[in-house]
Amino acid sequence: MKLHYKEMGHGQPLLILHGLFGTLDNWQTLAKRLAEHYNVFLVDLRNHGRSPHSDQHDYDVMAEDVLRLVDELQIPTPAIMGHSMGGKVAMNYALKYPTRLTKLIVVDIAPKAYPPHHDEIIDALQSVDLSTVTSRGDVDAQLAKSIKEESVRLFLMKNLYRKEDNTFGWRMNLDTIEQNYENVAAAITSDIPFKKSTLFIKGGRSRYILPEDVYSSIEHLFTLVQVETIPDAGHWVHAEAPDQVYDLVARFLETD
Repeated sequence: MKLHYKEMGHGQPLLILHGLFGTLDNWQTLAKRLAEHYNVFLVDLRNHGRSPHSDQHDYDVMAEDVLRLVDELQIPTPAIMGHSMGGKVAMNYALKYPTRLTKLIVVDIAPKAYPPHHDEIIDALQSVDLSTVTSRGDVDAQLAKSIKEESVRLFLMKNLYRKEDNTFGWRMNLDTIEQNYENVAAAITSDIPFKKSTLFIKGGRSRYILPEDVYSSIEHLFTLVQVETIPDAGHWVHAEAPDQVYDLVARFLETD
């Protein structure tokens, strides 16, 4: 699995991993700012964006994908930041390969298992008949039957592209994601904690990290951890509060 990535900037290497249904483009605005001081690598995880599709989709194979990319890029110890599903990939990578990164940043996700909560989105995406649509507006109209929030539809439609025959397709491997959704929701576990500097960034209006998660799972697996909350942000912390996220990340990366 050779992951697609985009590189920008110079300095300390930083890998950024997007969340479920996302692509590396989701982080592009913040990455450009970080690239003024760091060598940033935006990564499309497997079954997402322009990276290859596979029948396998779990945190072990995704962590292995990232390790292969790190080897390919010859950056043996980057800092790694991940949001949501990408945060779980980053956590698993750190726990499995602790000597192969310097610092870990996790954005609005805990190591715990989550109950299924993307069924509506998956059903809506699967219900779109891409063989009949002729415009992005047609796709939006079909998604709007189930997904009322325009911002969510616009986010999902970033996966939409035109094929060579001029029909539309999804860049994400929707069937594999649906079939492996239990793996996406699964907990990250390890018998040995990660002992290097770790930053968790939580959206104050998000329920993905609860107060009890800090004590029950986060501090158990990450012994040198700080948890910072951005009060007015939801789950999409980096999109809703980019200045605050930038300040937290830059300060964390600069600290020995």
